[in-house]
Amino acid sequence: MTTQGELTHTTIVRQKPLMDMKQIMLMNFGFFGIQYSFGMQQTAVNPIFQFLNAKPEELPILNLAGPITGLLIQPMIGALSDRTWSPRWGRRKPFFLIGAIGCALCLFLFPFVAAVWMAVLLLWLLDASNNTAMEPYRAFIADKLPPSQLGKGFLAQSFFTGFGITLANLSLFVFQKILDGTTEAGIPYWVFGAFMLGSVCSVGSVLVSILTTPEIPPTPEELAALKAKKEAGGGFGAAIAEIKEAVIEMPTELRKLALVYLFQWYGMVCYWQFVTASMAKSVWGTTDSKSKGFEEAVGWTGLVNGWYNIVTFTVAFSLVALAKRRGAKVVHMSCLLLAAVGLVIFPHLTNKYALFVPIIGLGIAWASIMGVPYIMAVRMIPSTRYGVYMGIINMMIVIPMLIQSLTFGKIYASLLGDNPNNAIMAAGVLLACAAVAMAWIKEPPIVRDVDDVAYLPSGH
Repeated sequence: MTTQGELTHTTIVRQKPLMDMKQIMLMNFGFFGIQYSFGMQQTAVNPIFQFLNAKPEELPILNLAGPITGLLIQPMIGALSDRTWSPRWGRRKPFFLIGAIGCALCLFLFPFVAAVWMAVLLLWLLDASNNTAMEPYRAFIADKLPPSQLGKGFLAQSFFTGFGITLANLSLFVFQKILDGTTEAGIPYWVFGAFMLGSVCSVGSVLVSILTTPEIPPTPEELAALKAKKEAGGGFGAAIAEIKEAVIEMPTELRKLALVYLFQWYGMVCYWQFVTASMAKSVWGTTDSKSKGFEEAVGWTGLVNGWYNIVTFTVAFSLVALAKRRGAKVVHMSCLLLAAVGLVIFPHLTNKYALFVPIIGLGIAWASIMGVPYIMAVRMIPSTRYGVYMGIINMMIVIPMLIQSLTFGKIYASLLGDNPNNAIMAAGVLLACAAVAMAWIKEPPIVRDVDDVAYLPSGH
């Protein structure tokens, strides 16, 4: 019997069929619903905490769900999906569907919360569901597409990221104009409309992808490899062992990406947590979460975040061509610097309409963040370990989020003077640091043919 420690990786060459643009869009359509859910988490959850009387300095610690669930769930789901194959259900699809159903239930229930602890509990469940659905989607792209089309695949996900989050944010603004009143707990009724729409989108879009896009069956060699893994020991214990092995064997340039992600994601979380409070202070002149001005700032946050996500899905596919011509590294550095400049300017503006100009830089950077680094990453890792390595890359995302949740509350209260405008400028500085760290990475060569290099256990 082959033991877990004896599973080494050698190379074979495998052909994958080219997909047309319609097929690429359909396979990624489920990402739209997942990102609608994430958009609700970005824009609406922190204001709900404040409607329920949470203090601004408590927001980072209340958002621990995101980094903790991502740290635990995504690499585990990645490793499990790598070891899964069902002729009926496939490899990645079961995880899409389970995660989407969880998202739908949590979004449906969220507006009914009556206390901070209830909102925190639902946030944990919502984020766990988001992570369960999202992680295998990254691996799904690498499973289905030949190297020459990976850029289109990952940037299609950026497109639907922007589209999903845009609809989530715009729904907050639109329902605010339609529905009046609040619950006894202080939750506005317009929150209900946005979350209910998200519940439908989460399941519906994932079902479209599942029903229109078949997974590629494993080759006999890959099936033998899966069988060998099961014989060596299956389940969560084996998945944990595989994650540990993959971390030890991680390519050097992929390790360097972790530093970029440290600055990049710490900064993004600062923006999401404090953008509403920053606009309320700079435009509406209030820090009172119960004021009419703060409620208007919540709705305007939906428009501002919706606008930067419109920019995201508008520019996403143009970044594919730029990455091919200039290199993914240069493109990502440039996009991060644009965002950094925009965020430093953003809190100094007192006209609510002027806010749409500097946030364009963040929209361009968000398109790059959600796609361009993955173009480089898949050139660094073996194809039979896409799932586990996509999970590990997500660990690079959630660990900075965890650090931010544990540290930024004190930084905000002491170094930044309890001023949300300073938090937004700090986010800009951190994105600039991420751009500088990106210069340290040596970009892998671009694969220009349609052959896929797969890595299988030796002896099969």
